[in-house]
Amino acid sequence: MERFFRFFKISNPEKIKKWIYILCATALVFWVIFRIVMLILQHNQSVFNMSRDVADNGTPVVVMTVQNSSGALLEPITIESNRAYVTGNRVGLFRPGQRVGNGKIVSVSQNINLDTGMYVIKTSGTENGLQYVEYTRNGYFIPVYAVVNDNVFVYENERATSRRVIVAHSDADTALITQGLHDGDVVILSNVADGERVRIQGKIENTTDKGE
Repeated sequence: MERFFRFFKISNPEKIKKWIYILCATALVFWVIFRIVMLILQHNQSVFNMSRDVADNGTPVVVMTVQNSSGALLEPITIESNRAYVTGNRVGLFRPGQRVGNGKIVSVSQNINLDTGMYVIKTSGTENGLQYVEYTRNGYFIPVYAVVNDNVFVYENERATSRRVIVAHSDADTALITQGLHDGDVVILSNVADGERVRIQGKIENTTDKGE
């Protein structure tokens, strides 16, 4: 540094040195402060993770509010030459006039077919193969995945509460609940445990078709 001062013929080099030291010290202090601030921010980010958020505020869940209503379910039926055979515990789901595929049901036998031991359903304008009959029922309609071992979870006092229900019928997407739920119950559609603290993150509407 002495050569630098002599080369540029700088007078009073001690004063210049003093300012250089001050600038270096100031830069070092600012760098240390910057590193401390960054570490604090990183620490806060690591603390505010999903586990801590769940512990503090509850598991985020998606819910739906249920009302007793009329809705449509789909029942599978196999058609061959506009004729189908169903068991006794299913025959009550079908009646003349119901839509099935591009056709409709024209008759439902009241007596068991002695050759097959089943009930005969006759259709009109229906293609062969697996078809679905739309039928209307009254009750509470929720996604079938929300029912676990005949239980659903409802939102009560910021907790997930298990509720025993009776599933009268279901199709691939929807379960019909006839007992265990009441108008205004908030059913949890997310995966939770009984008694778990939860918070509502989103709501879906009941999109079950009404009427037939």
